[in-house]
Amino acid sequence: MPKIAQAPLGMSAESTHRWTENYRLATQDSGRLFLMAGDQKVEHLNDDFIGGHVATDDSDPEHLFRIASEAPVGCFAAQMGLIARYGMDYRDTPYLLKLNSKTHLIKTAQRDPISLQWQSMAQIHDFVRHSGLRVVGVGYTIYPGSEFEPTMLSEAARIIQDAHAMGLLAVIWAYPRGKAVGEREQDPHLIAGATGLAACLGADFVKINPPLDAAGAMDGTLLGEAVAAAGRTQVVCAGGAETDAPEFLQRLYEQIHVGGTQGCATGRNVHQRSQPDAVNFCKAIHAIVVRNQGVDEAVKLLNPNA
Repeated sequence: MPKIAQAPLGMSAESTHRWTENYRLATQDSGRLFLMAGDQKVEHLNDDFIGGHVATDDSDPEHLFRIASEAPVGCFAAQMGLIARYGMDYRDTPYLLKLNSKTHLIKTAQRDPISLQWQSMAQIHDFVRHSGLRVVGVGYTIYPGSEFEPTMLSEAARIIQDAHAMGLLAVIWAYPRGKAVGEREQDPHLIAGATGLAACLGADFVKINPPLDAAGAMDGTLLGEAVAAAGRTQVVCAGGAETDAPEFLQRLYEQIHVGGTQGCATGRNVHQRSQPDAVNFCKAIHAIVVRNQGVDEAVKLLNPNA
């Protein structure tokens, strides 16, 4: 059964109440998180939004908001600037503000990755207060193993503490990366170290790339170490590049029921589809993550008119 988190200690009674309400909203009272990730507009520039198998709808940033407003996602994560430009037309969507992002242009061979906070927490507070939007939390990426790790960890710790003081959830994207990591970015033991690190920072959720076996394949059993290391910080896996929908759903089911994860954070697999297909796909993901249904039931939602 999904585990239901408790608010961390050290918050005021008002912030604890607000955090609990945001947790219930984001997890849809299930204890599991279905996060729709829209931060690739920065992370991958326009590579994920045009060409090849990508739906023509995806060239317009509003495509992300249309999907998030119609689909049963727990929250939609994007940079505050983008949400400020489109949120007024999609006020009922629960939002998660992604506070740092970097492009993919500077490779590790050139420099270890670093990604720092864009807005101060005072600015975040003002946005949450005056926008009228349903902001449930903030997100921040760390790169364990980067030579800039100390700066990011210190910033992440302060962001999490400030977010909790505001009653917001804190989601950490944790990707081991840098010259010290090399080809071990999805090594199961290293991934477990990253989830334990997120727990020590005080994160409510940690988003990881799923660990791979020696042959480079995803095996749900390999997630066990990472979930155990995270303790009360709940683990969700990134969805990765767009793939066959039934295959994705089977993998998601195994991550949850074999590996013990508490949901998923999916971007390209959602927004690279046309709006109708993306919404149906989200309904299928929701069936597994939130409604605790099986793969067969979820697959039926991909084409409800069949």
